[in-house]
Amino acid sequence: MVEGFRSRCIQLGARKGIFVMKTKAVRLYGQQDLRLEAFDLPTIRHDEILARVVTDSVCMSSYKAAIQGPNHKRVPGNIAQHPVIIGHEFCGELLEVGKKWAGQFKPGDRFSIQPAINDPANVHAAPGYSFPYIGGAATHVVIPATVMEHGCLLPFSGAAFYHGSLAEPMSCVVGGFHVNYHTKPGSYAHEMGIKPGGKMALLAGAGPMGLGAIDYALHADRRPSLLVVTDIDDARLARAASLFTVEQAARQGVTLHYVNTMGVDDVPAYLRTFTGDTGYDDAYVYAPVAALVEQADAILGFDGCLNFFAGPTDPAFSARYNFYNVHYMATHVAGNSGGNTNDMIASLEMMAAGRIDPSVMVTHIGGLDAVIDTTLRLPKIPGGKKLIYNQISLPLTAIEDFAELGKADPMFAALARLTRENKGLWSPACERVLLEQAKTI
Repeated sequence: MVEGFRSRCIQLGARKGIFVMKTKAVRLYGQQDLRLEAFDLPTIRHDEILARVVTDSVCMSSYKAAIQGPNHKRVPGNIAQHPVIIGHEFCGELLEVGKKWAGQFKPGDRFSIQPAINDPANVHAAPGYSFPYIGGAATHVVIPATVMEHGCLLPFSGAAFYHGSLAEPMSCVVGGFHVNYHTKPGSYAHEMGIKPGGKMALLAGAGPMGLGAIDYALHADRRPSLLVVTDIDDARLARAASLFTVEQAARQGVTLHYVNTMGVDDVPAYLRTFTGDTGYDDAYVYAPVAALVEQADAILGFDGCLNFFAGPTDPAFSARYNFYNVHYMATHVAGNSGGNTNDMIASLEMMAAGRIDPSVMVTHIGGLDAVIDTTLRLPKIPGGKKLIYNQISLPLTAIEDFAELGKADPMFAALARLTRENKGLWSPACERVLLEQAKTI
């Protein structure tokens, strides 16, 4: 496989013996200025790695970067002259390994990347935001030394490439569960993590990240005893309830409720009834809506922790917060923008062990040529995660449309059958069919 890709390299006449890999990638030049381009990657140095990217899932953070351009904290100010490759939830295969890393990695290894490399030289730098030759929306990339030096190139041995892509958003969920904290009366020590056996609410929790949170809450070592998931869309709630049933949760020792809060006159009062009016230990906000933040604040019990998970695009975003309860009820706020490397490793390990299944997040698939439109319209496209296969050409396609498309296309007919047999979910078998039969980009 590696030799096959090398045969597609271009030998530069002026640099005899030096081969440069041609890539196609979506690059950011400015606010809402994304371009799909073919260009040469530089020859890797001794401390770099050349890789093929197979999958990348489109994140709302990429939408924010595309909208804000150089005003985004992670995006350099000179992208008009030096564009960056977008996408940070990616997985692929190593093709060529610089000699510095030859004892740790080898060609043919599958990989995933933790984009939050936390380089002290630039704490905001991250693949998919800050680099000219690495990002998820590309056919091939050069992995820079800083990624390996900070332990962010992660070996991946899962059943499908898309599992490696979805390990990054799952690591954000895991990080959210780890960043919360609680205290004991008389002690100033923070006990990190959700309260074991506590009461938890996931507000706006039937979207893709919320589904990941439900999965993790039910199958992690530390679980709540009560889990209440809210949304204002019956279809999203029904899908969540079909994927994670009340009966399945009960077998894990968790009492699970799904609640549509649309039309409820006093949402906090209603949600508190599930706790006997004692309030929640951990309340998560999965959409950047001020009313949700205020609901979460109002349902906290003593020592309750509000986790503002969903990052807003408005730097002036704010909401009312009850400081009487901060003083007398010890309520407090946490938040996280992404997970750390340990969170991502935990996600990969739980996927490999079959304890969590990120397939529940995916509702659409597409090729590299679908990235620009998908990214710029992401908030307006219904459903969950939009999964991109970078080596193919394919419009963004909803899983629910496979059956209709299958009437004229044998590939979609096969995908429709496979998803129908798997609760309507994408699967490793679907990935194999797509990679074998779809048109290459």
